[in-house]
Amino acid sequence: MPNLWDAEIAVTSNQAKKLIESQFPELIPADTKILDYGFDNTVMAVNNKWVFRFPRREIAVRLLQTEGVLLPLLEKSAPDLHIPVPVYYGKPSSLYKWPFLGYRFVDGKIPSRAASVEREGESAIAMARFLKKLHGTSVAEAKKRGVPYDELSRLDVAKRYSILEKNKEEIKDLNLFHPMEKLERFLQNLPGKALPEEIALVHGDLHFKNIVVDKEGLLSGVLDWGDVHLGHRAIDLNLIYSFLTPKGRTQFLKEYGEVGEEELDYARFKAVYTNMVLLLYGYHEKQPHTVVEAQKSLKLALT
Repeated sequence: MPNLWDAEIAVTSNQAKKLIESQFPELIPADTKILDYGFDNTVMAVNNKWVFRFPRREIAVRLLQTEGVLLPLLEKSAPDLHIPVPVYYGKPSSLYKWPFLGYRFVDGKIPSRAASVEREGESAIAMARFLKKLHGTSVAEAKKRGVPYDELSRLDVAKRYSILEKNKEEIKDLNLFHPMEKLERFLQNLPGKALPEEIALVHGDLHFKNIVVDKEGLLSGVLDWGDVHLGHRAIDLNLIYSFLTPKGRTQFLKEYGEVGEEELDYARFKAVYTNMVLLLYGYHEKQPHTVVEAQKSLKLALT
């Protein structure tokens, strides 16, 4: 069976160079280099100043278009963390059938590539202020800009249970996670109470591959807004479990404000689910740094 992250179209650096130069002559000569790739997009560095994202799957195209009209709105709210703001809007052509975007480079490194990472203190406060502003964004304004509702039922435990079990068995067989008993106990006690009805603008895919830290290891930016949608804030709050220490979580909640126990339970569930997937992704895509960071994140989420 194909993997969830398999690409329908994987743009190479040479293809990206031709696409960019054909549509944006001011960037000639375009020095293109693959920075990373995720489930939905291939990410290219261009001339050490710009970052271009090219959809790898058709499902990502509409998400990228929504991102293109939403991120300029979010920039105006003066976020406490940097976000990539689109400047170049690439169009479909004979070279590539989907639109693509070019952004100002967000300085920093993803945690798996950073020399040090601060998981409490200033990082926790910055994350809290950022998410408080994001979740307080006008839902009506987001809807006007085409932001969809949660079409994937990201917090539906029953819907994801069989995937969790399958991933758990594969992780166990591959010996990828050592405190396996702790993970198995968690999966036997998944949240079951209904979440309170609440809709907010959420990033939708917060994990270690979509955040960056600065030279001091402090959280400094949030990347890849392709999963932005109107959903429950617990989807984003998963990051307090997969990135922050227990002390950092306390600091976060003091700054962010009250969050119910049920919401926190679902946030932890999302953190565990996401990092189990990333652990297998890193293994199958031969990315040892991703494997190590997913192991760290999963251990944190179970703490």
